[in-house]
Amino acid sequence: MRQGNKTFIFLLAGIFILAWISFKFFYHPQEKNILEFQKGMGYVAWAKDRYSAEESDASLEALAATGTKYVSIVVIWYQTTCWSGDIQRLDITASDESLRHAIKKAHQLGMKVMLKPHLDILDESEGGWRGEIGCVKEEDWSKWFEKYTDYILYYAKIAQEEKVELYCVGTELSTAAIVKPESWREIIKKVRGIYKGFVLYAAHWDSYMDVRFWDAVDFVGINAYFPLTESLFPTEDELRAGWSKWVTELEEFQAQIKKPIIFPECGCNSADGAATRPWEHLARREVNLELQQRFYKVLMEIFFEKQWFYGLYWWYWGTNPKMGGEFNRSFTPQNKPAANMLTEWYSKNIPRPAVFIAE
Repeated sequence: MRQGNKTFIFLLAGIFILAWISFKFFYHPQEKNILEFQKGMGYVAWAKDRYSAEESDASLEALAATGTKYVSIVVIWYQTTCWSGDIQRLDITASDESLRHAIKKAHQLGMKVMLKPHLDILDESEGGWRGEIGCVKEEDWSKWFEKYTDYILYYAKIAQEEKVELYCVGTELSTAAIVKPESWREIIKKVRGIYKGFVLYAAHWDSYMDVRFWDAVDFVGINAYFPLTESLFPTEDELRAGWSKWVTELEEFQAQIKKPIIFPECGCNSADGAATRPWEHLARREVNLELQQRFYKVLMEIFFEKQWFYGLYWWYWGTNPKMGGEFNRSFTPQNKPAANMLTEWYSKNIPRPAVFIAE
């Protein structure tokens, strides 16, 4: 073989190897999905076909008009009690057809989607909530995780088929997350075998530091219902002061974990005292639309400037476009001043470095 031909072949081989290395280490097919800061909103239905109703389409259109760019679409299965171990779809669970319809509609409107399976407790007569779901015996834990894994993989397949941008493998399952971290690692591994987008877990605000599998996900999810004040009518300054210790705690935690943080849920009722225990439903308090608006403003003002913070999803936007309004004290910002605050802040450019899928 001529020397010139050898040189050419070696040069060609070198170019090929360089190209392969570049592809391996610098090409991330999902990068385009996450260049934006996640200006999000939770979206939930408690009926089989509600997501495919014309009203739901209209409600998603109204949501997109606020400047919301990401929507977390919730699907709910149920467990009878915290200790029953059964995980089941009910007649009020969104059908696959209606769920797919909502995902497609959100994509058509230019919004990106997080699919967010929830596990709720049916019988609350004995107290308890999903964070207390647990088992006494090891064999019962094994059976529970087997059922839960089937549940999560079922929707991971739908998430992949519908090109969903983010998938949440669990929400506020505090006891299960703390007691069985390796079981969660196994779930996440199996999810990644099916679903090729970004994966997260949504921890409760009071237990996120006890989770031991954050390195396995792409985003640290914290449902940010932090108590801020004892005042029923807090000012903006009081709300900022209430956030101070939590922000410090989050910054120290993020410096250790070195993962971007998002709030898969945050928000409060539009009622007096809503910032005291933001997770509570305040059905008997007086309506206070201004407090909810103030809460929105202060939270976004504080966190939008934190470079480790990659977005939030307010809880929640309903499938009825006429929901909310001046006499409504629930979480939704629909037809309330908080929606205007949302639009104001979601119109801002919030640049962030790209996030890559964990390997």
